[in-house]
Amino acid sequence: MLVAAMNPCPCGYFGDLKRECRCGPLQVQRYRQRISGPLLDRIDLHIEVPAVEYRDISSTRTEEDSAAIRARVGRARERQQTRFRSDKKVNCNARMGPRQIKQHCKLSDESQELIRVAMTELNLSARAYDRILKVSRTVADLQSCDEITTEHVSDAIQYRTFDRTLWV
Repeated sequence: MLVAAMNPCPCGYFGDLKRECRCGPLQVQRYRQRISGPLLDRIDLHIEVPAVEYRDISSTRTEEDSAAIRARVGRARERQQTRFRSDKKVNCNARMGPRQIKQHCKLSDESQELIRVAMTELNLSARAYDRILKVSRTVADLQSCDEITTEHVSDAIQYRTFDRTLWV
């Protein structure tokens, strides 16, 4: 597993709503090109994490606690282990090959159209397509769904932030 972080630009404020970025477009482009597209293509989830606001830190509103999240992830992992129990090489969605993807990531016509538009509009690679299908399957598993819905595909596409914003 790889977890990585990077600033959006050398000064760290590109896209920040409260602070102005001091970097020029060429400087931002050079900074982002330090990480190759093929490397980014191999990372399943890309998300932007904005600065935390004071109101969020001080809020008394309760969110889903870690124990509940852990239990939901555990159930999703059990679903995956059950799904792949007859395959010695695959034990989770991330390890699916083309054959397993075709078998376990069937999409409705509406979901197929959504991913087709995303592939075309965002100029995504075949590798990104496979990643989106695997993540869609995982999102469905986290919600205890047997079928992948358009919402699951949409969520998975949203996790391709760098494909949409950094390399366009």
